[in-house]
Amino acid sequence: MLRTVSIVPSILTDDKVSYHAQIEEINKFTRRVQIDVTDGVFAQNPTLDITNVWWPKGWAADLHLMAAYPSQHLDTILKLSPSLCILHAEASEDLTPTFNTLRENGIKLGLALLPSTYPGLVKPYIDMVDHVLIFAGQLGVQGGNADLMQMEKIPLVRNMKPELEIGWDGGANLSNIRALAHADLDIINVGSAIANAENPAEAYAQMVAEIDKNGVVI
Repeated sequence: MLRTVSIVPSILTDDKVSYHAQIEEINKFTRRVQIDVTDGVFAQNPTLDITNVWWPKGWAADLHLMAAYPSQHLDTILKLSPSLCILHAEASEDLTPTFNTLRENGIKLGLALLPSTYPGLVKPYIDMVDHVLIFAGQLGVQGGNADLMQMEKIPLVRNMKPELEIGWDGGANLSNIRALAHADLDIINVGSAIANAENPAEAYAQMVAEIDKNGVVI
């Protein structure tokens, strides 16, 4: 049975003006967004510093923090109070203390897996979290090609914890959104295919219509 799949726009930029413009566009058609932030170490491509991140009141913001030491940003995360905070399994520190603090403060826990990370190796983290993000792109970059081989991880994660929300990040666009929607995902994050569209609201609507289609997936 096909799960209900939601398209969540993602924002990745190092420019405050672009960030604000994307917020305004996304606010026209949805209230859930993924904010991508790098630390310049774990992912070398720069984004806005986490201290410059914001979103409108009433949004359900997923904060995707690509950082080697996420605990160093914990105070800022707590001030931002995202609905969901996604940390990388490949971080250079034990995520357990940070996850525990986030949970105590009412923030849902997310775990991102890079293409080289086998889910079974990070099962203790998967057991802790509410959301697993299958990362199939390039850190700190939008507009790349989706590594669809990463879909093989979805059933592995689903079998570990059936109630998990599973998301996809990397190269999603109108040409592959339907195949992704039929892969037992809950969330498909879309970056450049929305952000760089002439009409972001129309691009979003087209993708929603595409995943709602019945019939053979090609």
